[in-house]
Amino acid sequence: MDRIIEQIPRFFSGPNMALLLESAMLTLGMTVAGCLIGFGFAFVLVFLRQTPGLWALPMRVICIAYVEVFRRIPFIVVIYLVLFFIQAVTPDASLFTIAVIAICLYAIAYTADIIRGGLESVPRTQVEAAEAMNLSRLQTNLRIVLPQAWPVIVPPAIAFAVAFIKDTALVSQVGVFELTFRGKELNNQGYSGILVFGTIALCYFLLSFPLSLLGQYLEKRLATPRGQRRSRKIRRP
Repeated sequence: MDRIIEQIPRFFSGPNMALLLESAMLTLGMTVAGCLIGFGFAFVLVFLRQTPGLWALPMRVICIAYVEVFRRIPFIVVIYLVLFFIQAVTPDASLFTIAVIAICLYAIAYTADIIRGGLESVPRTQVEAAEAMNLSRLQTNLRIVLPQAWPVIVPPAIAFAVAFIKDTALVSQVGVFELTFRGKELNNQGYSGILVFGTIALCYFLLSFPLSLLGQYLEKRLATPRGQRRSRKIRRP
């Protein structure tokens, strides 16, 4: 404890705090970029997976196989696969780009099931009514299904992104200068492990907690009027 107290003024110096802030922004940037890109591609994957007709059977099988395979591979393995593949194709690719691609591939698999569940939560009668109005499948999804599915999709999607902030620590294994990597550097400089990684843990909390609050806000904001009425207390005369 005396060692920790003695190191506190030196540890919380300007250069160290600037280093941690930079790595925290890198961690947040990787998570947001990878999850947003993955979320967009997940919509495409779900759309292709739900394509009707026998001619689309191979495409549906590929989409299902992608989700099932990547959901069962550890994220650290995905990182190394992307690292070796990208380096074989473009050796000059940055580690940040490699990390974002790995996060994106992983996010597609997990958010695709979230999106599919949200789309399938819309009553089939809504789709049949849209078909009766001669709306195309894309128009039906964009104008009818998706607006009603957002309340089901958004909360778990944000929860996934919040949880994934912690998983970005794994990209430090390939040399990305995110929070955990900087924590190892500071610890190797002689600072107490409790002091260093206690601060790193606090940084992860400060990054994820606002996103959790955003998810709660959007969940209430997107709640249907029926759901809002159910949540109110019954007033007695």
